[in-house]
Amino acid sequence: MTYETLNIEQMQSTNNLLMIRPVAFGFNAQTAQSNAFQKQDADQQAVQQKAQQEFDDFVKVLRDNDVNVTVINDTAEPHTPDSIFPNNWISFHDTGDIFLYPMQAENRRLERREDIIRQLEGNFKANHVIDLSRHEAKNQFLEGTGSMVLDRENKIAYACLSPRTNAEVLKAFCDYTGYKAVTFDAVDQNGKAIYHTNVLMAIGSGFAVICLDSIANAQEKDAVISSLKSTGKEVIDITFDQMNHFAGNMLEVKNKNGDVLVVMSQAAFQSLTAQQKTTLEKYGKLVYADISTIETNGGGSARCMMAEVHLEVMD
Repeated sequence: MTYETLNIEQMQSTNNLLMIRPVAFGFNAQTAQSNAFQKQDADQQAVQQKAQQEFDDFVKVLRDNDVNVTVINDTAEPHTPDSIFPNNWISFHDTGDIFLYPMQAENRRLERREDIIRQLEGNFKANHVIDLSRHEAKNQFLEGTGSMVLDRENKIAYACLSPRTNAEVLKAFCDYTGYKAVTFDAVDQNGKAIYHTNVLMAIGSGFAVICLDSIANAQEKDAVISSLKSTGKEVIDITFDQMNHFAGNMLEVKNKNGDVLVVMSQAAFQSLTAQQKTTLEKYGKLVYADISTIETNGGGSARCMMAEVHLEVMD
């Protein structure tokens, strides 16, 4: 298979990723009520072992494709079963800003670790840490690039509003960054609110993968499509079934040579049609790994595991 390297500056994607290696991954009862994608395996001890192997294999796939991955080990205490999904509590921006986010589940708030920021500051240039976690006191949440799917080139934050994605906190993020918010409501095939925007849509430099059926309001759907098309995105519509296989949870990254990769799970890749794969391959090499244990018990997939570090690298 071949793919085209885009002849534009890849502001949307970066070659530097942060990933957290789990030590006590497992089904998180505190998040399950709002996350319909979670399903508990009976043997949770085996789940941690399988998840750790899937994590290591995924990192190897990325590194074999010449992506820079900073791996930081989780700590046994405090217990943070979802630490494998760092993109929910932290994001990094090419302005040098680092954002910390308010999390709904109390045990997910423990994932915010200052030592991780200090370690990254040894290799990257950071200017300010902007802490939005104070909104937790008002039960207002915005779970990072899970709640928001960022079009970094055009400074647009797409967000489906939910118990984990509050409009007021989203406005605070946009006020800080100069992003424009495009908000909508989204539900799954059973009419249940979708907990994170990044399970139903993904944005690359030239494409947008989205489950349009999940946006029931016609005006909101039209507004999303109009915004995507006005910014030159080729829209790839996925079904509810494909969304449930995490086809909406992919991420465009670069490698050390500047080649574009579209990273997803094996389940997501296998759910795509031949035509959808051909369309995506115009924009990057399709890269995937089997992370089925993580997807089943955690209710998140490949994109959730990768926090993009859009900071300038130290000389």
